[in-house]
Amino acid sequence: MLFVGLGLTVLVVNLFVASLRRRRLVAGVFSRAFLRAAGIPFTVEGLDRLPQIPCVVVANHSSYIDGLVAAAALPPDFAFVIKKEMVRVPLAGLLLRRLGSQFVERFNRHKGGVDTRRVLKLAASGQSLVFFPEGTFTEIRQVGKFLGGAFTTAARSDMPVVAMAIHGTRAVMPPDGRGVYRLPIRVEILEVLTASDARQRSRELIARAVGEPLAP
Repeated sequence: MLFVGLGLTVLVVNLFVASLRRRRLVAGVFSRAFLRAAGIPFTVEGLDRLPQIPCVVVANHSSYIDGLVAAAALPPDFAFVIKKEMVRVPLAGLLLRRLGSQFVERFNRHKGGVDTRRVLKLAASGQSLVFFPEGTFTEIRQVGKFLGGAFTTAARSDMPVVAMAIHGTRAVMPPDGRGVYRLPIRVEILEVLTASDARQRSRELIARAVGEPLAP
C-alpha cells in the first residue's frame, strides 16, 4: 500500500512538473522516502566514481524494486532503458514515460531494431543511460548473461560504461513477490570501463561484489 501510494503521488506531482530533470529529481526523492518509510536501510557508495561526462550504467537485476533503488541512488541525469512490457502496466507505464524512460522490444526483431535506433540517437545527444543488461530476473541466485544492447550503445556513442552493484534487493523483495522485508539495501558504483571490454568485465565485477555466481 505504501509503495502504490507513493507511486501515485509521484505520478500526480510529475504531471505538473515541466522539466524532465525535475521530474526525475522528484522520483528520486520519493524513492528514498519509500525506503525510509518502509524501514529499509539504504546506502550508496562510490558516487564520486561516476564520470562527469555522459555514460552508460549497467547493474544487476534480481528484484522488482531494482529500478526504484537505482532511481534513489543515481543523480537525476539518467534515462532508464526498460523492457517494453512495462509500458502496458497501468500507471507505471505513464510514470516511466514522464521520467524519459526508453522502452525496448525484446521479442520482435524489427520493433526491437527501431527501439534500439531510438536509444542510440538519444545516447548520441549526450543522454546518460541505465541498463539492466540481464533483461529480466529469476528465482535462481546468480548474475545472468548480459545482453549486448548497453555495450553496443556505449561503443557507438563513445561513452564509458559504469558497473554498478545493487546489494540486498533479492532479500528485501524476493522474485516471487510475496513480501517486503526490512533488510539493508546498498548500491555500489564499482568501476568505470571502456565499452570495448565492458560486457564481460562488468558482469564479473558485479558478480564478485554481490557474491553471486555467474550463470553458465
